[in-house]
Amino acid sequence: MFAQPLVTSAAVAASVLFILSLGGLSNQESAKRAVWYGIAGMALAVIFTALGPGVSNYGLMLAMVLVGAAIGTVVARRVEMTQMPQLVAALHSFVGLAAVFVGLNAEMERLRVDGLRAAGESLDGLAAFAARLATKTPTEIAFLQVEVVLGVFIGAITFTGSVVAFGKLAGKLDGKPAQLPGGHLLNAAAALACVVLAVYYLAFGGMLPLIAITVLALFIGYHLIMGIGGADMPVVVSMLNSYSGWAAAAIGFTLSNDLLIVTGALVGSSGAILSYIMCKAMNRSFISVIAGGFGADSGPSDGAEKIDRPWKRGSAEDAAYMMKQAENIIIIPGYGMAVAQAQHALREMGDMLKEEGVGVKYAIHPVAGRMPGHMNVLLAEANVPYDEVFELEDINSEFAQADVAFIIGANDVVNPAAKTDKGSPIYGMPVFDVDKAKTIFFIKRSMGGVGYAGVDNEVFYMDQTMMLLSDAKKMCEDIVKAL
Repeated sequence: MFAQPLVTSAAVAASVLFILSLGGLSNQESAKRAVWYGIAGMALAVIFTALGPGVSNYGLMLAMVLVGAAIGTVVARRVEMTQMPQLVAALHSFVGLAAVFVGLNAEMERLRVDGLRAAGESLDGLAAFAARLATKTPTEIAFLQVEVVLGVFIGAITFTGSVVAFGKLAGKLDGKPAQLPGGHLLNAAAALACVVLAVYYLAFGGMLPLIAITVLALFIGYHLIMGIGGADMPVVVSMLNSYSGWAAAAIGFTLSNDLLIVTGALVGSSGAILSYIMCKAMNRSFISVIAGGFGADSGPSDGAEKIDRPWKRGSAEDAAYMMKQAENIIIIPGYGMAVAQAQHALREMGDMLKEEGVGVKYAIHPVAGRMPGHMNVLLAEANVPYDEVFELEDINSEFAQADVAFIIGANDVVNPAAKTDKGSPIYGMPVFDVDKAKTIFFIKRSMGGVGYAGVDNEVFYMDQTMMLLSDAKKMCEDIVKAL
């Protein structure tokens, strides 16, 4: 067993490693090293917490750790990179549920200590957490109750919200907004009821108001995320990431665990900043995301029936010939590439074009895919050189000089309606200026589908556009053969 000063020192070291890990993730070249910093920090945290003072039941703890590690290993090996967003959402739900359990348990222990005191019984021999409660002043107990309420409330919202986000990302739930009659007024009423119950709990204590808060918060999390459209799911995932961090911080205060407080604050603040960046990239306010509705429509924004328009169909041979003659090509990947797992075939195509003297660059939109960085990770997995990958603001001006814009599975992030149609749900969102390229090749499965926002795309029908209707991976492989 480690003494408390050693545990505190390990917590400081782990916190520094977590900060280094977050900092390293800002750059693709340092990301691998950053991940190892995070692993080392987590190993320190687990070992020194488990073997710290006041901890017992090592056999049960070890069994739980082994079971959890086994499940995590199996899940990690089975989950494809394309399924990573829903896995992240699912993991957020566990943090939220843990916060709820810790909060409820803390109140049960507080009531037990109060009961022993009232009965005049000895407080010796209590478990570590209950023993700490027995030494707290009334003011400290009041602060503990505030921490418990916040942990339970945020944790319950995070749990059901993350489960719904997982369902929408995995396609198990409809991506369109869905709410009960009353809409957000129900959420507001439930939140107000939680405030009233929290005041009652702080005044009188007891499990009943805490359980009622838990139930209402579970409903808020479910109903809130159900009311948000599928196109906003990337923002929702980062928002839930932030919630899980604040829930973890609340647990840290409850358990007097400095490391949980620090890491929870890191996750909570970074998730909030990321949500802001995502909203800015979509030209949407955080409130408008919470209000939902994005992605509710499946047709044109003005409500008119979608009509057939002339478009040109191309082949792999057409694309191979024209790209081989080009001087520079910009490739825009999207979720369709992820679903088809076409990143390796795409990289092979890019390598062959570079051998022919063609300049190849990859353009990544902040909200491409189903979570921030989704496309970057997939391209890195396929060993696409980091210096060929550019963010929207760094490459958008180059489309006017590009011979070819090669769009593979993206739609909303290249849709001119974001610039021209004030009635469009994506109006104002920064998009790639692919319409300025001399030639556009657009890979999608069929002309019948639209993007996640449910908006038709003018690029399909432009004179310089050739539609390559096929599975993205198969089309890239066919282009490679043609080259």
